Amino acid sequence: MRRDLCDGVGIARLLNATLVLPKFEVAAYWNESSGFADVFDVDYFVQKMSGYIEVVKELPKDIASKEPFKVDCSKRKGQFDYIESVLPSLLEHHYISFTPAMSQRRDRYPEYARATLCQACYSAIRLTSSLEKKAIELLDAIPKPFLSLHLRFEPDMVAYSQCEYPNLSPSSIAAIEAARVDRKPWTGELAQIWRKRGKCPLTPNETVLMLQSLNIPTSTNIYLAAGDGLMEMEGFTSVYTNVFTKSVLLNQEDFTRMHGNTKAALDYYVSINSDAYVATYFGNMDKIVAAMRTYKRMHNTLFLSRKAFAELTSKGLEGVALKKALWEVHKNDFAIGRGFALPDCFCEFEL
Repeated sequence: MRRDLCDGVGIARLLNATLVLPKFEVAAYWNESSGFADVFDVDYFVQKMSGYIEVVKELPKDIASKEPFKVDCSKRKGQFDYIESVLPSLLEHHYISFTPAMSQRRDRYPEYARATLCQACYSAIRLTSSLEKKAIELLDAIPKPFLSLHLRFEPDMVAYSQCEYPNLSPSSIAAIEAARVDRKPWTGELAQIWRKRGKCPLTPNETVLMLQSLNIPTSTNIYLAAGDGLMEMEGFTSVYTNVFTKSVLLNQEDFTRMHGNTKAALDYYVSINSDAYVATYFGNMDKIVAAMRTYKRMHNTLFLSRKAFAELTSKGLEGVALKKALWEVHKNDFAIGRGFALPDCFCEFEL
């Protein structure tokens, strides 16, 4: 949600257009009806964007009953020009909705558009006061110092990856199969190629091995920034015993009332304020958290390499030899505290 909003702001500035606060597509996130105002402080956002772009909460009455002209840029590749490709539709129809190009190069925006995007991402978006209060409560409850670990091994994530894993429990296998729908796993040689490209989420047991290769003490306080339904956690918690989750630390009545995106917002808040952040994947949350930590000069951020793990294990490495090889892969990133996939934060120079 946050990423799409930042993109929308930058593109609105490129097109010199008014931005209507988005109503996020239910299916695109957690199959629920909560939206922008349930997570973010709307009035604060409108105020902070003043002077950059005009933001309105609702459509003007004269076009509120109309359907927007839809522009889908999501499949566009390479250097995509919104002014050339989208502005004509805006000028013709006056009211459009669009899906941003996933491969866009924001660092190639004109300076005025970059400054607007950065203002949105790093200054204008904050949680609602009630949600921020809950996030502070959660942060205060975690023993310090602590590492926030974004672990992605939920059934839907594994199903989406189209990867297969040997030696999972029957309950995990059943949960994954139920989530697969039409996304069948790769098999044979294609499965090996897919895994070596780093497409398969690390299991909790593989994550333990990675953390041990970095000599992260088993007594480390670890906050699990993860969705509901993490599988195969027994092996992880038997080694790293000081593991904390929001479901345990928060009042149970409050927790059960929360939607998926409000839970994710809590994980985001904790992760940008943790002493260290380690990600086993490189998804939308990891990119946003890493960028914000970089902006705040909190460089203890590391992305574990799924690709390296797959390549090394395919060669038959295990035990001490595997740990040494994994250390060689990660040692430079670990020493300087920045993940190998962390992009330059051009926004640092724009505000």
